[in-house]
Amino acid sequence: MTDTVLIIGGYGVFGSRLARRLARRLGEGLVIAGRNLTEARVLATELGCKAARLDTGADDLEHRIAEIGPGVIIDAAGPFQAYGDHGYRLARIAVDLGAHYLDLSDDGTFTAGISVLDEDARKAGVTVLSGVSSVPALSSVITRHLARGIEDIHEIEATILPGNRAPRGESVMRSILSQVGRPLRLWQGNEWSTRPAWCDLQPVDLHVAGQKPIEGRRASLIGAPDLTLFPEAFKARSVSFRAGLELPIMQYGLWLLHWLPRLGLLRSLLSLTRPLKWLADRLERFGTDRGGMRVQLRGRTETGALIARTWTLIVEQGDGPFIPGLAAEILTDKLLAGIPAPGARACLAEFSADEFEAVAADLNIVTGETQRPVDPVFKQVLEDGFDDLPAELKDLHTVLSQRRWRGEASVERGSGWMSRIAGWLAGFPPAADAVAVDVTMSRTARGETWTRQFGRRRFKSYLSVRKHRRDPVLIERFGVMAFEIGLKRDGEKLHYPVRAGRLLGVPLLAFLRPTSDTHEYVDARGRACFSVRVSLPIAGLVAKYEGWLAPI
Repeated sequence: MTDTVLIIGGYGVFGSRLARRLARRLGEGLVIAGRNLTEARVLATELGCKAARLDTGADDLEHRIAEIGPGVIIDAAGPFQAYGDHGYRLARIAVDLGAHYLDLSDDGTFTAGISVLDEDARKAGVTVLSGVSSVPALSSVITRHLARGIEDIHEIEATILPGNRAPRGESVMRSILSQVGRPLRLWQGNEWSTRPAWCDLQPVDLHVAGQKPIEGRRASLIGAPDLTLFPEAFKARSVSFRAGLELPIMQYGLWLLHWLPRLGLLRSLLSLTRPLKWLADRLERFGTDRGGMRVQLRGRTETGALIARTWTLIVEQGDGPFIPGLAAEILTDKLLAGIPAPGARACLAEFSADEFEAVAADLNIVTGETQRPVDPVFKQVLEDGFDDLPAELKDLHTVLSQRRWRGEASVERGSGWMSRIAGWLAGFPPAADAVAVDVTMSRTARGETWTRQFGRRRFKSYLSVRKHRRDPVLIERFGVMAFEIGLKRDGEKLHYPVRAGRLLGVPLLAFLRPTSDTHEYVDARGRACFSVRVSLPIAGLVAKYEGWLAPI
């Protein structure tokens, strides 16, 4: 095996920056290749390395690569979502030639599927790694670093925010546009669910001590290998990935366009690649060259503490496009030194956070890490009493990201016209002797959202905490009605007495205020159980439902 390194797509946005860094120590041992020989030669001449013309779709590809004789082949071209029938052709050629292989894939399916070559790679004694980029290579390294001492990971969320002046290659554009508005598979609350990509705009701020923060940006859900790989790799309950553009006109513009595939008006936005790239190029001079990345992890430590850890990176002066190639730089050195174990796999935690910090030291990059306690809504209200709850109830209300519960319940509804109106306003389910129950509890910036599904009927409530005469109280809103609830632990039970109520924000008089006989307990089978009875002073029973829940 030689020390020659071949970068296919080595004159692209990310490949060229990786080439610049590797050329400093490889010299003529580096070969920059792609379909455009002229561009490859221009950069190779500047860097003092070699150039070659290679078309990954050509019939003689293996012969051409064999003539170069690389010890390491890096695919920095992509987009990997569009490789189609070519599949892992380049990786297979590398294995057949006895060369190591790295790629900068950001596609979850492609990256996870590279393991089909594992047996052949082991036999050949070579290493084949896919996803050697910001995700999942770097994000997995940081996740492993943040997860130290945490035995139950509730959520992993990574976010990337490029600066608007960062160059945008067509491959990057196609990678994003192929997803926008299309169904996105997400692992949430220990179950797979589907959301449209580039929906759910959320505000994101990046802060590193001693550094000017990045504030006021928004990020949307989008696909990444992390979504496919992290649930199993880190035994996480929920995993999400977000990306955001600096200019609001671009971020919200894509959000508006995401409705075209979402409503079936277009199969995807790929047909708009050229006009959207033209527009993005016209807007490039606006905004800044500042970008960043954030990885957040929430979970329970080995000592039982509920914490959130955040790793943040801020990059200045246009150095952002170097970041996706840093993992490949680290691993190229390792491969040439014979360190990584042979086999074909996704690139998960193949180096350390310290190694990343060292290789990035000469770039305009700063990183920081924070840790803080996370108190679920019920812990904020019950304070020290939360830890005295039965383990099953404590688990039920430990909502750090999203929790899913399933069980069964019976429902009784009042028959008077006032009780029927009140039940309709609150969204209570219809009467039933035995109905399947599905409850999703999601942490939000303001508190929690509970989505209860009784059979086919779904209704939501929104929980938050408010100080009341110096003591915290629970506020639960059902539709247009909101109630102030004084949570109280009584032995092994948790009671929900209603202290006050509002309709459309107007306080309810005592004779209109619902009364609640609601409590939770643990049955003999160790299940979290609930009993809810809501009545009106002058109308009697509004709704009563009771049953049990078990975690998914």
